[in-house]
Amino acid sequence: MSFTVRLELPPDIEQRLRKENPDFSKEVQEVFVLELFRRGKISHHELSCALGLDRIETDAYLKQHGVFEGSLTIKDLEDDYQTLHDLHSKTP
Repeated sequence: MSFTVRLELPPDIEQRLRKENPDFSKEVQEVFVLELFRRGKISHHELSCALGLDRIETDAYLKQHGVFEGSLTIKDLEDDYQTLHDLHSKTP
């Protein structure tokens, strides 16, 4: 299964980005699937397939981008902080 995501940028920005990076479309795809993985929307295997990498190469890619499976996100930490704060404020 595949689908197409259309990204519309102002023409001057798109031209500049394509001039700086001829593989702009590939880079956008990589950023998109990496973010999907970070959000837990796709699996490690699905990320590997989308990037065209094997498991070890995908692990290296994730490490290079500072992404670790099962790691906490900023949102997770903020939610935990709020929970602790709420519990602490209820303590007599």
